[in-house]
Amino acid sequence: QVQLVESGGGLVQAGTSLRLSCAASGRTFPSYSMDMGWFRQAPGKEREFVATINWNGGLIYYVDSVKGRFTISRDNGKNTVYLQMNSLKPEDTAVYYCEARRYYGGTYSYTETDQYDFWGQGTQVTVSS
Repeated sequence: QVQLVESGGGLVQAGTSLRLSCAASGRTFPSYSMDMGWFRQAPGKEREFVATINWNGGLIYYVDSVKGRFTISRDNGKNTVYLQMNSLKPEDTAVYYCEARRYYGGTYSYTETDQYDFWGQGTQVTVSS
Protein backbone atom coordinates (compact mmCIF):
# COMPACT_ATOMS: atom_id res chain seq x y z
CA GLN A 1 0.00 0.00 0.00
CA VAL A 2 0.93 3.61 -0.50
CA GLN A 3 -0.13 6.34 1.88
CA LEU A 4 -0.58 9.89 0.63
CA VAL A 5 -0.88 12.86 2.96
CA GLU A 6 -1.75 16.29 1.60
CA SER A 7 -0.96 19.54 3.38
CA GLY A 8 -0.74 23.25 2.72
CA GLY A 9 -4.38 24.15 2.25
CA GLY A 10 -6.02 27.11 3.92
CA LEU A 11 -8.17 30.21 3.63
CA VAL A 12 -6.68 32.90 1.41
CA GLN A 13 -7.78 35.95 -0.53
CA ALA A 14 -8.15 36.02 -4.27
CA GLY A 15 -4.94 36.82 -6.07
CA THR A 16 -2.67 35.22 -3.50
CA SER A 17 -0.77 31.93 -3.55
CA LEU A 18 -0.63 28.58 -1.80
CA ARG A 19 1.64 25.59 -2.18
CA LEU A 20 0.18 22.17 -1.56
CA SER A 21 2.36 19.22 -0.69
CA CYS A 22 1.68 15.50 -0.96
CA ALA A 23 3.95 13.20 1.00
CA ALA A 24 4.01 9.57 -0.10
CA SER A 25 5.03 6.63 2.04
CA GLY A 26 4.63 2.87 2.03
CA ARG A 27 6.60 -0.25 1.35
CA THR A 28 4.84 -1.74 -1.64
CA PHE A 29 5.77 0.61 -4.45
CA PRO A 30 8.39 3.33 -4.46
CA SER A 31 6.73 6.67 -5.10
CA TYR A 32 9.31 7.62 -7.68
CA SER A 33 7.92 4.99 -10.04
CA MET A 34 4.43 6.39 -9.92
CA ASP A 35 2.59 8.98 -11.91
CA MET A 36 1.02 11.54 -9.60
CA GLY A 37 -2.03 13.71 -9.99
CA TRP A 38 -3.87 16.48 -8.24
CA PHE A 39 -7.65 16.52 -8.33
CA ARG A 40 -10.16 18.79 -6.62
CA GLN A 41 -13.76 18.58 -5.58
CA ALA A 42 -15.96 21.56 -4.86
CA PRO A 43 -19.19 21.25 -2.84
CA GLY A 44 -21.92 19.65 -4.92
CA LYS A 45 -19.59 18.89 -7.81
CA GLU A 46 -17.74 15.88 -9.08
CA ARG A 47 -14.02 15.46 -8.51
CA GLU A 48 -12.13 17.05 -11.36
CA PHE A 49 -8.63 16.73 -12.73
CA VAL A 50 -6.22 19.58 -12.01
CA ALA A 51 -2.71 18.45 -12.96
CA THR A 52 -0.56 15.40 -13.40
CA ILE A 53 3.16 14.64 -13.53
CA ASN A 54 4.69 11.38 -14.65
CA TRP A 55 7.26 9.43 -12.68
CA ASN A 56 10.31 11.37 -13.85
CA GLY A 57 8.71 14.78 -14.31
CA GLY A 58 9.04 14.61 -18.06
CA LEU A 59 5.33 14.75 -18.80
CA ILE A 60 3.07 17.35 -17.21
CA TYR A 61 -0.51 18.24 -18.03
CA TYR A 62 -2.98 20.76 -16.60
CA VAL A 63 -6.66 21.43 -16.89
CA ASP A 64 -7.19 24.57 -18.97
CA SER A 65 -8.60 26.59 -16.07
CA VAL A 66 -5.32 26.49 -14.14
CA LYS A 67 -2.77 26.74 -16.94
CA GLY A 68 -0.37 29.60 -16.32
CA ARG A 69 -1.36 29.82 -12.64
CA PHE A 70 -0.61 26.37 -11.17
CA THR A 71 2.62 24.40 -11.34
CA ILE A 72 3.00 20.75 -10.43
CA SER A 73 6.41 19.38 -9.49
CA ARG A 74 7.93 16.48 -7.61
CA ASP A 75 10.97 15.70 -5.52
CA ASN A 76 11.48 11.95 -5.69
CA GLY A 77 14.22 12.10 -3.09
CA LYS A 78 11.64 13.39 -0.63
CA ASN A 79 8.76 11.29 -1.99
CA THR A 80 6.79 14.50 -2.29
CA VAL A 81 4.69 16.13 -4.98
CA TYR A 82 3.83 19.82 -4.95
CA LEU A 83 1.17 22.03 -6.44
CA GLN A 84 2.12 25.69 -6.52
CA MET A 85 -1.05 27.72 -6.94
CA ASN A 86 -0.72 31.39 -7.87
CA SER A 87 -3.31 34.05 -8.67
CA LEU A 88 -5.94 32.06 -6.86
CA LYS A 89 -9.58 32.65 -7.71
CA PRO A 90 -12.76 31.96 -5.71
CA GLU A 91 -13.61 29.23 -8.22
CA ASP A 92 -10.47 27.37 -7.10
CA THR A 93 -12.17 26.71 -3.77
CA ALA A 94 -12.32 22.94 -3.26
CA VAL A 95 -10.86 20.01 -1.41
CA TYR A 96 -7.64 19.09 -3.21
CA TYR A 97 -6.64 15.43 -3.44
CA CYS A 98 -3.32 13.88 -4.34
CA GLU A 99 -3.53 10.63 -6.29
CA ALA A 100 -0.95 8.07 -7.37
CA ARG A 101 -0.89 5.49 -10.13
CA ARG A 102 1.35 2.48 -10.35
CA TYR A 103 3.31 1.91 -13.55
CA TYR A 104 1.41 -0.45 -15.82
CA GLY A 105 2.90 0.53 -19.15
CA GLY A 106 0.88 1.78 -22.08
CA THR A 107 -1.36 4.84 -22.02
CA TYR A 108 -4.27 5.82 -19.84
CA SER A 109 -6.68 8.66 -19.32
CA TYR A 110 -4.82 10.73 -16.74
CA THR A 111 -7.80 13.05 -16.23
CA GLU A 112 -9.94 10.27 -14.79
CA THR A 113 -9.68 9.71 -11.05
CA ASP A 114 -10.57 6.01 -11.40
CA GLN A 115 -7.30 5.49 -13.29
CA TYR A 116 -5.33 6.11 -10.11
CA ASP A 117 -4.66 3.52 -7.43
CA PHE A 118 -4.15 5.55 -4.29
CA TRP A 119 -5.35 8.89 -2.94
CA GLY A 120 -5.10 10.94 0.19
CA GLN A 121 -7.67 12.47 2.52
CA GLY A 122 -7.51 15.86 0.88
CA THR A 123 -6.74 19.39 1.99
CA GLN A 124 -9.23 22.25 1.93
CA VAL A 125 -8.48 25.33 -0.12
CA THR A 126 -10.82 28.28 0.29
CA VAL A 127 -10.35 31.45 -1.74
CA SER A 128 -12.32 34.49 -0.69
CA SER A 129 -13.16 37.32 -3.06
